[in-house]
Amino acid sequence: MLVLLASAGIALLVSLLGTPLFVRVFARIGWGQFIRDDGPQSHHVKRGTPTMGGLIFIVATLLGYFGGKLLGQDVPTLPALMILLLMVGMGAVGFVDDFLKISNQRSLGLGGWAKVAGQVVVSVLFGVLVITLPYGSAGRTLVDPVISGVRDIPWLDLAPLGAFGGILFVLWILIMNVSASNAVNVTDGLDGLATGAVILSTIGYAFIAFWQFNQSCFAGGAAEENAYRCYSVLEPLDIATLAATIVGALIGFLWWNTSPAQIFMGDVGSLSLGGALAGFAIMTDTHLLLLLIAGLPIIVTGSVIVQRAYFKATGGKRVFLMTPLHHHFELRGWEEVTIVVRFWILAGLFVAAGVGLFYFEWSIHRP
Repeated sequence: MLVLLASAGIALLVSLLGTPLFVRVFARIGWGQFIRDDGPQSHHVKRGTPTMGGLIFIVATLLGYFGGKLLGQDVPTLPALMILLLMVGMGAVGFVDDFLKISNQRSLGLGGWAKVAGQVVVSVLFGVLVITLPYGSAGRTLVDPVISGVRDIPWLDLAPLGAFGGILFVLWILIMNVSASNAVNVTDGLDGLATGAVILSTIGYAFIAFWQFNQSCFAGGAAEENAYRCYSVLEPLDIATLAATIVGALIGFLWWNTSPAQIFMGDVGSLSLGGALAGFAIMTDTHLLLLLIAGLPIIVTGSVIVQRAYFKATGGKRVFLMTPLHHHFELRGWEEVTIVVRFWILAGLFVAAGVGLFYFEWSIHRP
């Protein structure tokens, strides 16, 4: 618990105190936001606002996690390091995309297929590692090739399929990661919107991981008698520590990212956060629960899909005035702050529903 608090505290201070320094440096070297001409007209005043702020909370997360470990004389664990790998790897893809946007002064950086290719490489690397790297004296892998809901779903165990099952599981991880990262990326359209939503989602995973630690199958020999209700997740306390660290880093960043934002997270931030959420879902064996924990980004992304499908099917008609969904409400006359706060409330309700479902599943299995 000391490591958890120390890591979150360090990340918060680094992000809160370091962001103004990054803002000045980014402004000086010209890392400013490029605004699309076809976006809401009210956004044009944001042109030139420093971007790529995701670098700040990635650095804050790394310093917080490893700093807390150093203070607590604790050793980093492989499950948490794998989530960091996914977070940093996706952030690297976003960094290249952002840098090309700034260099070319246009709203598009990496081409569509090039961006997806980068996400695929990171996702496949992560997927292969988590199902092949042995961990502990028993030699078990970090995760089993089983698709999970609130916990592993027995009839979706891909292990009996051998190598083909492993390929299918890596493909599933790829879908999860690309979907989550792009969903957060689409949600990052208003000051503080994505930051606040991901804070709430990550708090949900901190709770889930900490609960799994308290109900671990490996703590006190519960595996034999209560295997049907304990959790066999590896290092859940350290996963909770990493989640708390990311929350601390994002709270410090939100201080400067809230309206009127002094810095934007950019793709380096949104893709890294989506990767982190997917990583938490994978390492806590709550794959499908991500649909609720990240409910707001999924709905926002769904609005884009619905709009495009309806537009093509009807020959030009629209469901929304503009997508993503938050732009629809902007054109309806809602103030930006009003949209952000109300969307945060929706995000909180989704997280509460996800955590509630997680707890409900455990409670009905109590003896």
